[in-house]
Amino acid sequence: MKRVHHRYKNTIKGLLLATTSALVACSSGSSSSKPATQSGVSPQTMADALHAVMESDRTVYTKKVVNRLANEQNIIKASEHWEDDKALPLPAQMFRMGAEMVTEKNVGFTYGLLSKWPVNKQHAPKTDVEIRGLDFIDSNGGTTPFYGEEELGNQKYFTAIYADVGVATACVKCHNEHKDSPRTDFKIGDVMGGIVIRIPLNS
Repeated sequence: MKRVHHRYKNTIKGLLLATTSALVACSSGSSSSKPATQSGVSPQTMADALHAVMESDRTVYTKKVVNRLANEQNIIKASEHWEDDKALPLPAQMFRMGAEMVTEKNVGFTYGLLSKWPVNKQHAPKTDVEIRGLDFIDSNGGTTPFYGEEELGNQKYFTAIYADVGVATACVKCHNEHKDSPRTDFKIGDVMGGIVIRIPLNS
C-alpha cells in the first residue's frame, strides 16, 4: 500500500474530527436556527441538510428510474408487490426501507414519510406536531418547512417536517389509481405528504 503524504493524513484526520464533533453536537443541541459554530450545528441545520440528501435521492429514483423505466420506456413496471411481481419498488417503499435501515443503526435521528391521505393507514399523522406540520406544509404549497419540538416517551425531540411533492407522473398516477387511496386528484407539483425528521434533544 502506498504511503499517504503527511499533509494529506493531517487533512483527513482534521475532517474526521470535525465531522464527528458536528454529529455529536447535532444529536443534543438546541432547536434554534443559528448558523454553525465551533461547538457544532443546530438541530434545524442538521435536519435541513439531511432532508436535502433524502429529497435528492428520492427525486432521482422517482424520475430517473421508476418514471423512465416504467412510464416512459415501459421496460419494467413498479409495484407495491415488487418482490412477487419482479418489479421495481415504489419510491415510497424505497424511502421507507432506507428509513428502517437508519433506525436499526441507531445513529441519533429517525425519519419517515407520512401523509394526510395515506394509501396505508399506518402512515397517517398521529402526534399533534405531525398533524400541525402536515397541515402547515399543505397550506403553503410546500414552500416552507415546519419546525417544532415534542416529547415522546420521556424524550424531547426537535421535529422537522418537509413537503413531499409529486415530482413525476409515476407519483400521481400511483396514488390516484390505487384502490386504497383516499384522494384521487393529485397533480404533478402537489404536496402529497411530508418527510418527518426527528432529532433527540438533551433533557
